[in-house]
Amino acid sequence: MHPKALLEACAELVRLTLKFDHPADAIVSRFFRDHRGLGPRERATMAETVYTVLRKKLLFDHLAPSGSGPKERRLAILGFYGPGDFLRSALTEQETQWLDACEKVTPADLMERHRHNLPEWLVQPLKDQLGDEFWPLVEQLNRGAGLDLRVNDFKAKRADVQKELAKAGIKAVPTPYSPWGLRIAGKPALNKSDAFLRGDFEVQDEGSQLLALLLDAKRGEMVVDFCAGAGGKTLAIGASMRSTGRLYAFDTSAHRLDSFKPRMARSGLSNVHPAAIAHERDERVKRLSGKIDRVLVDAPCTGLGTLRRNPDLKWRQNQQAVDEMAVKQTAILQSASRLLKSGGRLVYATCSVLPQENEAIAAAFSEANPDFQPLPAGEVLNGLKVADAASLCTGGESGDLYLRLWPQRHATDGFFAAVWQKK
Repeated sequence: MHPKALLEACAELVRLTLKFDHPADAIVSRFFRDHRGLGPRERATMAETVYTVLRKKLLFDHLAPSGSGPKERRLAILGFYGPGDFLRSALTEQETQWLDACEKVTPADLMERHRHNLPEWLVQPLKDQLGDEFWPLVEQLNRGAGLDLRVNDFKAKRADVQKELAKAGIKAVPTPYSPWGLRIAGKPALNKSDAFLRGDFEVQDEGSQLLALLLDAKRGEMVVDFCAGAGGKTLAIGASMRSTGRLYAFDTSAHRLDSFKPRMARSGLSNVHPAAIAHERDERVKRLSGKIDRVLVDAPCTGLGTLRRNPDLKWRQNQQAVDEMAVKQTAILQSASRLLKSGGRLVYATCSVLPQENEAIAAAFSEANPDFQPLPAGEVLNGLKVADAASLCTGGESGDLYLRLWPQRHATDGFFAAVWQKK
C-alpha cells in the first residue's frame, strides 16, 4: 500500500477507536474484516499504530494541537508504527517540520501526566501501592505485552513443543513460574502451526496459567469454573484433571461459551461441560450447591492489569465502574462459595491491580464466612513446586496470603488471587 494511503487508513482506524464505544480489539478486528485486501504487514502497522496512540494518548493530545489537519491524522503520525522514512514520504513539508519538532521534546520537559499517560483517578492508587515502582510499571504498560503459551500437558510435553517450534524458526523459552508455559519474542503466526492445530498449546499469559494452577484440581473431582469466559483457564484445569471427573464451565455469555467450543475440541478434553447461566443465582448453580470439590471465580473486573495489551481500558473505565464492579464481585463470590462441599477449595481471582477489587473483596468474604479458612497462596504454590513462590505473593502475617502479579516484577499481566478451604 502506498504510504499516503496507509497513513490515511491508520488515521481512520484511530478515529473509530477513539470513540470508545466498543473495545479496541473488536474495532480493529471489524475494520480488518471490512477491508480484506489489507496484507499482514499493513494490518500490523495499523494495529500497532492504534495501540501506540491509546498507550500515549495524553502525550499525543498534548502535542497534536501544534500540528495541522484532522486530529486523528496527527495522532496517527505521532503513533505510526514503521520506518520513519516511510512515514515521512506520506507527509507534507509542514507535517514533517511539525513531527521533527515533536521528536525533539524530551521526557524531562513534560508534565508528569504526559509521561505516565494514565487517567488521574488511577494514578494515586497505583502510587500508593508501588511507591518507587510506579514508573517501572508505567514503562512496562507503554511497552506492550509479550506472548506466552500454555502447553496442553494432557496431550504434549513442554520440551517437545519447544523443540517443534524451534524447528519452525520460533524461539520459545520456558516461563519462570508456570510449569506449562513457554514465552515467545515477537508475534509469529502460530494458529497455522501443526502443534496448535493438534491442540498441543494455547496462547495464555503466564499469570493466567498460575490462577488455574492454584486451584490444583485433581483427577475425578467435581470442579466449577464459575466465570469461564473464553475458556482459557477451563482448559488448563481440565488438563490438570487428566480429562476425568466433571468440569463445569459457567458464564453469563452464551456467545463466549460458543467461541470456546473449537478450543475445547482441539484440547482433546472430554470432561468439560459448558453451561450458560442467567446470573450467579441461576437454578443450574443452586442444583450443585454443596456438591463441588473446587471452584474458580475469575470474576468480572475492570481488567486494569491487562493495560499492556488492552490500553483502551484505562480510558473506558472510571472510579464509578470500579465501585459498581466491587458490588458485583462480592455477590458472585458469595454465590459461588455455596457450591463447595466440606474440605473444598475456593479461588477468587481478577486481572485488576486495584485493592478495591482484590484484597478488599477477599478480606470482606473471610470476615463474612468464618466457615472458609484462608489458605496462603504462597504455601499452595510452594507445594506445587513453583519456583520463588514467595516473590509472587503479598499480604497476611507471613506476606504470602495472596497471589499478586505485576508486569514490572513478573513480566505477566497484573493478577490477584485469594484461596480458601471450606471447613
